[in-house]
Amino acid sequence: MRGLRFRCAAALAGVIWMCGAAAVHAQDPTTIERMPLGDPAGAASPDTPSPDPTAPADVAPLAVTIEWRVANPFRLFKNASDTEVHRATWLSLDAAKRAAPILAAEQALSARHPDGWAATMIDDVCWNTTRNRHDCGDGAAYVSPNTHKVLLKLTGVEDQRVDCTWLTAPLSKTNERGQSVRQKCNEEASFDIPYPSGARVTVEIGGREIARTDVKVTDLLVAAMGDSFGSGEGNPDVPVRFSPERTATYAAKDVRLAGLPARIGDWKRIGDAAFNKEGARWLDTACHRSLYSHQVRAALQLAVEDPHRAVTFVGLSCSGAEVTWGLFLRYKGNEWTPNPPDLSQISALADAQCGRESADLIDMPEAYHINGAIPELKGGLVLKKCKRELARKIDLLLVSIGGNDIGFARLVANAVLSDDSTLRQLGGWFGQIHGNMQSKALMDRLDERYKALNRAIHGILHLPWNEADRVILTAYPPLAVLGDGRRICPDGNAGMDVASDFSLSQKRAKAGSDLADQLQRVMVKGARTHGWSFATAHRNAFIGRGICAGFTDNAFSIADDLRVPRMVDNKWEPFAPTDYRAYASRQRWFRTPNDAFLTGNFHAAGSVATRALAFQSLARFQVLLAATYSGAFHPTAEGHAAIADAVTDRARAILKKYGQQSTAALTP
Repeated sequence: MRGLRFRCAAALAGVIWMCGAAAVHAQDPTTIERMPLGDPAGAASPDTPSPDPTAPADVAPLAVTIEWRVANPFRLFKNASDTEVHRATWLSLDAAKRAAPILAAEQALSARHPDGWAATMIDDVCWNTTRNRHDCGDGAAYVSPNTHKVLLKLTGVEDQRVDCTWLTAPLSKTNERGQSVRQKCNEEASFDIPYPSGARVTVEIGGREIARTDVKVTDLLVAAMGDSFGSGEGNPDVPVRFSPERTATYAAKDVRLAGLPARIGDWKRIGDAAFNKEGARWLDTACHRSLYSHQVRAALQLAVEDPHRAVTFVGLSCSGAEVTWGLFLRYKGNEWTPNPPDLSQISALADAQCGRESADLIDMPEAYHINGAIPELKGGLVLKKCKRELARKIDLLLVSIGGNDIGFARLVANAVLSDDSTLRQLGGWFGQIHGNMQSKALMDRLDERYKALNRAIHGILHLPWNEADRVILTAYPPLAVLGDGRRICPDGNAGMDVASDFSLSQKRAKAGSDLADQLQRVMVKGARTHGWSFATAHRNAFIGRGICAGFTDNAFSIADDLRVPRMVDNKWEPFAPTDYRAYASRQRWFRTPNDAFLTGNFHAAGSVATRALAFQSLARFQVLLAATYSGAFHPTAEGHAAIADAVTDRARAILKKYGQQSTAALTP
């Protein structure tokens, strides 16, 4: 204690300091009471002269305070070190970059991680791919936590080499002690703090209290459901890797299919077990769900920007999902796996809300078909529903849905597939290729589908009717708009030369763009009707960053080269596939078919691939799958980051409205 000295000379802003052993009082809500170090008896000597109020205060008094933060605020990550990568990146951003922090962070992280940051984190997440449930595997409750680990440190102690005793006491129980630890004052303390009640933390030196604060963690339940734009399609957590010298032979007699990049590995033929083992890896393979999803990134940003907040994220979006098949009805996903989703997204979220309790299966034959307008939901509809008193309340519900309901993927296919393309005849993969007439007819039913979804959000998931704006519906970004904001990508196969089937029609693309604008209006109307929030600010950011942004000759970088590498005369042209970086920063924010081939490289299951490759007429079908089912025409990781910034802005406003805004956020 001899090394600790508080020098004081004045009363400052509500904190009354007196030299020696006088008490220190404070009105600071985070440091409830501070005690000085001085005479053990706790009283000033009568011989001690009072300080001269006219004397200059040359040394400011030291206020001992406790600072704290949640150790692992993004609970989807098992390891706090993974969350810390993102928190440290956020802290490193200057004021200008914090205007769009998620995009800036993505660009910074991609520069440091050539294969993408998610590749280092995907194996340690709270998602069980066998059970299709959020589960950390440690026996602890995920959706409804009982405690949070927090890290605490002292500031304002002059000599921190002395020992401090840290004590906790649950706020929910009077006169009960919690944990205790004695350590050097300059060392960070760590405690498990009860949730939601919190704990009072005090620090003592030599039996004297020098600081105290109440620690209460704000834990937000952020849920997400929807389609491929919500799942992160096109952005596998671990992209495929290619051999530096080997090529893939899809058809010996078709030179157009020769010389393409081949996966690494000791495989004998395309589609065998060794070949499939070297495929891209996803957070969830069936749904092509990825950590790069804008829904994940928005939740992650909310977690790292406030030291007193944790985020429990439940993500269920699935590539190919519609309001019917996907949200209400079980949908097995976009890629075959031995353990596909066993519940619809609404049922899965209701099940998650119940935590370790069981959600009931409820037969709802009449509640959601909207007077027969949605025949898929008429009769036989069974959904899980957690009892209201058991269900954890959803703080934010992120939704991306509507595109598949109007057949938008088929509309895109109509714009980019040549008239003689194999896929126009093989409708089982894309569905029937169609144009605007069919999509307009499907558009008419979207209002009713949003109405049914709204009923389920309030009736099944227990979101209060007067808090409907906690739902954030996200707009789809423009796919092919040039930098002037008016023109559409021209005719051609830029970014699509992986297969001769691709040929962009500007006329068809323009028609599709017009329909996308109509979809935007329907979504705006739906959000307004049901009181949902609508995230749309990112649409302008995508102008000039569409599917054709880049170069077909003399590219400044491999990232902005739209061509696919091929082996010609034993040499890769225009670049080696091993030099392709899926997550490098680039001008385009959409995956081209070439990008998709080089990033996801989806191939049909072994037996299907073998049969297809046995027929010369179907050989290029597998190439087309690798260039389409791997996420072509979907946002890149940068694109998702830009969308996430818009979603996060809306989320902050909503949380502020309900008094859940950041109370200790680090501001630019």
